[in-house]
Amino acid sequence: MAVEVTKIRNLGFVGHGGVGKTSLVEAILFSTGATGRLGRVDDGTATTDFDPEEVKRQISINTAVAHCDFKGHRLHLVDMPGYGDFIAEARAGLRIVEGAVVVIDAVAGVEVQTEKVWKFANDYGLPRLAFVNRMDRDRADFHRALESMQRRLKAKLVPLELPIGTEAGFAGVVDLVRMKAYVYPDPPSGRVEQGEIPDDLADRAREFRERLVEVVAETDDELLARYLEEGSLGEAELLKALGVAIAGGKVVPVLLGSAARNIGVHPLLDLVVESFPSPADRGPAEGTDPKTKQPVTRAPGPKEPFSALVFKTFTDPHVGKLTLFRVYSGHLTSNSQVYNATRETKERVGQVALIQGKEQKGTDALGPGEIGVTAKLKETLTGDTLCAEAHPIVFPSIAFPEPAISFAIQPKARGDEDKISNALARLAEEDPTLRYHYDAETRQLLVSGVGQLHIEVTVERMKRKFGADVNLLPPRIPYKETVKGKAKAQGKHKKQTGGRGQYGDCWIEIEPLPRGGGFEFVDAIVGGAIPRNFIPAVEKGVRGAMERGVLAGYPVVDIQVSLYDGTYHSVDSSDLAFQIAGSLALQKGVMEAHPCLLEPIMNVEATVPTDHAGDVIGDLNGRRGRIVGMEPSGDYTAVRAQVPMAEMLNYEPHLRSMTGGRGSFSMEFAHYEEVPAFLAEKIVAQVKADKEAKA
Repeated sequence: MAVEVTKIRNLGFVGHGGVGKTSLVEAILFSTGATGRLGRVDDGTATTDFDPEEVKRQISINTAVAHCDFKGHRLHLVDMPGYGDFIAEARAGLRIVEGAVVVIDAVAGVEVQTEKVWKFANDYGLPRLAFVNRMDRDRADFHRALESMQRRLKAKLVPLELPIGTEAGFAGVVDLVRMKAYVYPDPPSGRVEQGEIPDDLADRAREFRERLVEVVAETDDELLARYLEEGSLGEAELLKALGVAIAGGKVVPVLLGSAARNIGVHPLLDLVVESFPSPADRGPAEGTDPKTKQPVTRAPGPKEPFSALVFKTFTDPHVGKLTLFRVYSGHLTSNSQVYNATRETKERVGQVALIQGKEQKGTDALGPGEIGVTAKLKETLTGDTLCAEAHPIVFPSIAFPEPAISFAIQPKARGDEDKISNALARLAEEDPTLRYHYDAETRQLLVSGVGQLHIEVTVERMKRKFGADVNLLPPRIPYKETVKGKAKAQGKHKKQTGGRGQYGDCWIEIEPLPRGGGFEFVDAIVGGAIPRNFIPAVEKGVRGAMERGVLAGYPVVDIQVSLYDGTYHSVDSSDLAFQIAGSLALQKGVMEAHPCLLEPIMNVEATVPTDHAGDVIGDLNGRRGRIVGMEPSGDYTAVRAQVPMAEMLNYEPHLRSMTGGRGSFSMEFAHYEEVPAFLAEKIVAQVKADKEAKA
């Protein structure tokens, strides 16, 4: 039976890769009795890291969901990846929760991806708490981590706890709201012992509590007046005011612990239940009526028409396609029919279920605020809205980053092309940041993703799930050829082999067109020098030679070819003979009209920390780029440039290295420009060397 919406808490767990998000989710599941043992990422036993690639690499790659019950509340825990190549999963996961738990490493403090997920949470207006994890590690320092957060996250952070013990001696926390100490026995059992604050921490605890009370009082004028008058706030009053301040995003509470040793989990759970908003508190979900295009809303009530947003799809080898969704209003019942308003199609729903990592727990219905899964929806993809057909609504879809890096893929075994195409189609359905297409110009199948690790994981999935084994290669640059001058040339094909021969003779004039002009063929024959029926054959021969290229085997573009003279033989002339003549004329003419190579120029936008902008601009200039604009935004600057595609093939790892992983970029085709002569000579020489090597 569906849970009352006010008793639901949907939490997203985010942070830099490797800070212990999955371990914290595991500790919560164990502490609440949802699992019988404390799973470990290193052992491959964590509930939310179940994909074979995750187990192998010991990192989260996919957003995963689990649930538990605590003090009469249902908690849906959304565990999201923290590595840059998979950070888009965090954007999708944060879209469907009411609050975020931002996990910080006690040694490293705030890292690159932490800043990105913090911005995502800002974009969605999510209340959040910060959990300083791994307090039992060597060189762990809560106060240094707190200072890092205050410096880089630009928020009103307020510690609710202090650590008891340091590094390997870390044993528990001081609760600054209740002014109690909580000590956790070793090995971790989920039990906690409450006691008095140790003497050596008493003064610091009073100091930090006073600071806590001041910060919370400042969020409410009436409360501040009472605090200034009375000099203190009671525990109940402080808790109530803290909850309002957290839900309103006015303060971000800071907790601490060690997920691996199950220390500090219960205070986190208490805070979430007491102070984080339920789906009902967040108010109606906004969308659009697909028929009238007018704004509509859905209140998070059980009697409202059904609506839900799909935030992830993936394929299970045993069950098939799985669709993960968040219900916003009404109920989704098993064995029912729903309407996909995004794609304007009906879908038949079988069993709906709650999610526990890779396990599913079937249920009759899921109500507002619940997160669940169903199998085998045919048309539905990530970002789609499911709803009642009589009351259609489309929620804003999930924004995913554009791919930043491309590789060519080559089958290891002959005849695997169909298998590869099928695998890529299925994987692209699961992953909106993955793209693929066949480039007719370079004759390569290209796969594009967020980063190199993203592409490598995709290739491993192709092999494991679909038996498609491929090699990754750098993509070829789609150079083109053109001419800078005019030239006239004759193409003559004459062959006599006994019996009927072959004869075709034509004169053409070649001249350049403006960049992007394509190709124009002008019939300037007068007086029947070439019969009308052979003129299309000349054009066909010219076009064929253009496709094959003249200078270095790249297509010829942006030229006008005028056919103005020629001769023919009444018996030996044929379409084939004039086709060959047209091809010969084009090849000669191009070589005499000052041929040159063209290269694709890309519009590049790099978003980097402002203090790295100078280095990035210098690097782009060194890549033959032209800076066309800069746009500062807070601590970051968007640098826009036009750069040759050939200079951008290795840019993604280089940018990460140059900015400490904090920079990102997007790229799209702009136009073609002439390749500098010294580089063109090298490219032509390399093409000739490659041909000779294959010969």
